Amino acid sequence: MHILVIEDNNDIAANIGDFLVDKGHTVDFAGDGATGMHLATTDNFDVIVLDLGLPGMDGLEVCQRLRQEARQQTPVLMLTARDTLDDKLTGFDSGADDYMVKPFALQELAARLEVLGRRGKGNKGRLLQLADLSFDLDSLMISRGGKLIQLNPIGMKLLQALMEAAPSVVTRQELEMCVWGETLPDSDSLRVHIHGLRNVIDKPFDKPLIQTRHGIGYHMVDPDALPP
Repeated sequence: MHILVIEDNNDIAANIGDFLVDKGHTVDFAGDGATGMHLATTDNFDVIVLDLGLPGMDGLEVCQRLRQEARQQTPVLMLTARDTLDDKLTGFDSGADDYMVKPFALQELAARLEVLGRRGKGNKGRLLQLADLSFDLDSLMISRGGKLIQLNPIGMKLLQALMEAAPSVVTRQELEMCVWGETLPDSDSLRVHIHGLRNVIDKPFDKPLIQTRHGIGYHMVDPDALPP
């Protein structure tokens, strides 16, 4: 894999780089957020290791700008010394795919990067389509009825999970795991994000696509495809 390590601590960056190179990977480095942002948007990486506490542009801003401005979907593993639940949720909300707290085992880091790299390759060039709603997983462009739709990273993850499973039901637990991993949010977070997703995906249009299965979860259905 081609891996970008954005880390301002030279010792940590060198340890990560040496370990990954020994595993057969190609590694590039950036010591600050601005340089990391430039490399991430001008080269083709399989996965990015991103430190949260960077000088100048911090890791949260780098991740947010990669997702929202550059429309990059390269998997991001965020490194940080902050280990509270709120810190982790903030990292995921910025668009990070995984999260590791310092200090960490290099073997675990490498294993997680392998998983993220495979996931990223599986998403390239894929287009999800349901009724008049389309989601290009490569460009992260979403449109319905020819109108572009803007979603935050959590909304994108929820929409992808629902569209990939459609018309099958996705349970609340499955959606929470998809978005937040094992660091589960409070009980109302999923409901709030689904409500926000409906406001953007369904409310401006005549036919709702997102359906609730009470006590179970949610699914997306094309109403025109249902039997009379």
